[in-house]
Amino acid sequence: MSHFKFRCTECGALYEEAEVQLVCPACARGQEPGGVLRGVLEVVMDELPTAWPAALPASPEFLRAFLPLPKTDFLPPLAVGGTPLLPAPQLRRAMGMKNLWVKDDTRNPSGSTKDRASLLVVAKALEYGRETIAAASTGNAATALAAVAAAGGIRAIVFVPAAAPEAKLVQMQSYGAVVLPVDGTYDQAFELCLDACRKFGWYNRNTALNPFTIEGKKTVALEIAAALAPDGVDAVLVPTGDGVILSGVAKGFADLRRCGLLRGRPRLIAVQPENAAAIVNALRSGAETITPVPGAASVADSLTVETPRNALGCLRAIRSSGGAGVTVSDASIVGAIAELARLSGVFAEPAGAAALAGLRVALEEKLVGRDERVVLLVTGTGLKDIPAASRTVERPAPIPPNLDAVAERLENLSAGQRTCRKYW
Repeated sequence: MSHFKFRCTECGALYEEAEVQLVCPACARGQEPGGVLRGVLEVVMDELPTAWPAALPASPEFLRAFLPLPKTDFLPPLAVGGTPLLPAPQLRRAMGMKNLWVKDDTRNPSGSTKDRASLLVVAKALEYGRETIAAASTGNAATALAAVAAAGGIRAIVFVPAAAPEAKLVQMQSYGAVVLPVDGTYDQAFELCLDACRKFGWYNRNTALNPFTIEGKKTVALEIAAALAPDGVDAVLVPTGDGVILSGVAKGFADLRRCGLLRGRPRLIAVQPENAAAIVNALRSGAETITPVPGAASVADSLTVETPRNALGCLRAIRSSGGAGVTVSDASIVGAIAELARLSGVFAEPAGAAALAGLRVALEEKLVGRDERVVLLVTGTGLKDIPAASRTVERPAPIPPNLDAVAERLENLSAGQRTCRKYW
């Protein structure tokens, strides 16, 4: 493992791994209860490869070239990452974009991008000899932690809003995590997790608070760049809640530029629901910090955050990339679930489908050009929230078991409803 340091994203102070665990102690003095995180740390590797590793992008050999993996083999045996970058020809035609790709992170073990962060965090917890790891989550980070902790043989305790989708609750329980549904919001679950970790001495995986969450999520950018090398990408649309996925994407591209494996820097476009858009609101107003959105609500539970914890780092990442932010309605998010599935074969939960809904807005607002090289990051599988997807489909009535009934049903379907194609 290459040596690394922690750097405070606020004051720039450098720390050795043994000196700090979660945040910069100096900047954390300005932390307000329930506010955006102060003193968020990022990992700075002493050495990065000057050529693409020969190993596959998700292999331990590849990851060790870019990540602060433990010196001994504490990496949980789970196939995280290595998800496909799909050209999606039908979606390209529908959008009029010949250089459009879908990064399908629904293929991760627990079905979301959050597995990338959990893999590294659990590996470090095992290296540190910790017995329990905890996290607060709207759902996906909890299921990701539960899955990777199960593979690594470490106890996981997760705090989630009681209103989290049933499928996610079932997932995390099936993996064996201790699930603590909180009668409140994600923001309240986050604060409760902080208090519990301090009191009981658990290792905290909370997003952004643990610097390895951002570092782990950067692997999606490494994979995008490796798949498109030597060409780059002009823009990446990222569904955004707390801002850690986007910050991880930015960190991945920045590391590749630092070691000379990437020439340009893609613009990062944050996509947030209209009623949970603290980061996009700050981008539009030119603010240096965010104003919380009390009562934030959306069909995209993974993006529903009143106070994005990594808001400061996310704002810096977007602005330094020349990017922007867009907001999308719940109706457009739900509509994008079926559209994305029909035109790419990727079935996404609302948060993942928000990337496609955001692309339409970005095109309208001239933030993205149809001739540019664009990637949609689809962050979670639709199997996590079937009720949301069911809003756009009508379950067909049963037919008698004979061919006449089949012919009659097909005749009654309108051309727009047919799922067959003339070339099938």
